[in-house]
Parts: sequence; structure tokens; C-alpha cells
Amino acid sequence: MFRIGQYQIDVPVVLAPMAGVTDQPFRNLCRRLGAGLVVSEMVTSDVKLWNSRKSQTRLNHTGEAEPISVQIAGGDPYMMAEAAAMSAKHGAQIIDINMGCPAKKVCNKAAGSALMKDEALVNEILTAVVNAVDIPVTLKMRTGWAPEHKNAPTIAKMAEQAGIQALAIHGRTRACGYKGEVEYDTIKSVKDSVSIPVLANGDITSPERAKMVMDYTGADGVMLGRAAQGRPWIFREIQHFLTTGQRLAPPDIHEIKSILLDHMQALYDFYGTYMGVRIARKHVGWYLQAHDDNREVRRQFNQLETPEEQITLINNFFNQHLGKEQAA
Repeated sequence: MFRIGQYQIDVPVVLAPMAGVTDQPFRNLCRRLGAGLVVSEMVTSDVKLWNSRKSQTRLNHTGEAEPISVQIAGGDPYMMAEAAAMSAKHGAQIIDINMGCPAKKVCNKAAGSALMKDEALVNEILTAVVNAVDIPVTLKMRTGWAPEHKNAPTIAKMAEQAGIQALAIHGRTRACGYKGEVEYDTIKSVKDSVSIPVLANGDITSPERAKMVMDYTGADGVMLGRAAQGRPWIFREIQHFLTTGQRLAPPDIHEIKSILLDHMQALYDFYGTYMGVRIARKHVGWYLQAHDDNREVRRQFNQLETPEEQITLINNFFNQHLGKEQAA
């Protein structure tokens, strides 16, 4: 367990913010399945764009478990401060600053992990955001902006001095994107150099890996992104392993079916039928990766246009699987 300002996080396994993925239905599901904290998709620091449908859904935190952590992205200290203050008015209880995203459309605007190149600007943004709100501010970053320029320890100390309450570090540089080996040495040196909580992020795909990374780096917790796509029960599996040293039995096919149908219904309820059906397609694709070897069911699913058709297909698919298991 660790603290972010006044909030105690009892389970040291956190859902990373992922654009287009960590919407409210997915965040709620991950909390229910064991995540100690979930972070929203990033919202732009340009508050003039907040009236768009996309921003409005990202700013909707009705009924969410506390503390509500909202990530903001941008490269201008004044705009970032304004976005932080507005997010707090919309219900955010923790503000997370994005300096971790390697996406070109983010980095080309001198935001995300591209900011790590300009340490003076980083300091201005950190200070401006911390001073703009009376709620805790956290920072997500990478090990540096290129393999030969790993300045995370420098920025971590700067962040602590500016009043940042916790850090999450992805074990790759901006130049690496999501490719190549992740390394945890830099995360270890950050943890050694600051006294605020540090979360390790990057390729944490199993309970054993989570424990190894926490033991090696000394990190206070782990942050998972892609490993939770289609497998949101990984949070309870990691927590169980960290607590007991034993592997938790994976969910059986009945529970997977139930989790998936609940997730689909939450998407329809949150987005409405038209968008809910379309957003369900990518999530169902992730859930079925382990069960749909020839991708045939996923291809069929992606052509369906109504919730009823989608629900029927999933019910039939899982019932066939259950029949095969019983026959075996």
C-alpha cells in the first residue's frame, strides 16, 4: 500500500491511462476486479475543446469509485494549470500529468514524453499544475527521451521538489515507443533518489513479473496497461500473488462470459447503442484472443450493428465452448 496525498491506495496494482481504452466502463470493471487505482484516458489541456462529445465522455465520472484520477496532456504551463483546475471542478481528486505517451500525434505537439527533452519546461509545467489545484498531482513519464538520454532520475527529483505526490515510470524511452526490451534499472535509480511513491510500468504481464519488478526496483506498486486489455481480472491475480505467493486460479469460462457481457452492457449504457456497439468491437477482440483461434468469431462480431446481435453471438460462442468442455 502507498499514499497519494490524503488517499491511501491499499492495493499496489494500478490501471494505466490508455487513450481509447480506459473509459469509465473499463475503469469501473478494473476496480471491481481488484485494481487499487484507475487513471482516466488523457484529456487535452486545451479546455476550449472540452465541449466535444469525446471530451464530455472522458470528463464523466458519475458513480466512480474514489479517488478519481484524471490525466491531462499538453505542453503549455498556463493551459495545463487551467485544465487541472477545470478537471478538479469536474470531480477529479488526483491530477496526473502525461509525460509518458510516445504517440506521434501527442509528441509532435511537444506534449507527452517529448516534454522530457526540455527540463526547464517540465519544471514550469509541474510547478504550474501543482500550484493551480489543492488536490494531489502525480506524474507519468518514461525513462528518458532516447536510450542515450535517460533523464528520469533528474526529472523525478525536480517533480518531488515541485510538490508532485507520486510517479509512474514506463521502462522505455520515448524513442522506443512500445518496442524492444523494457528495462527496470532506471526505475530502480528513480526509486532510490526520491521519497515519494514510485510505480513501475511496462511489460508487466503476469503476477510473477509484477513481484519480480517490485522486488528488483523497490517500487511501491505496478501500473498495468495493455496486459489488462481483455484480461481485467489480472489485477486480482497480481494482488493475490503479492499477498500470498500463490497463483490465483484463472476465471472459468462461465465467469469470463459474465464479465464480458457485463462490460458490453456497460458500454451500451454509457455511450448509447450506436457508439457502444462500435466500441465493444475492440474489447471483445481482446477478450476472445485466447479462445478464437482462427479469428472467425471476431470477424463476425465486427459486422454486427445492434447490441442484441452482439449479445446473441457472445452467448452462442461461450455456450459452444461450455458444451465442448462438458463433452471432454
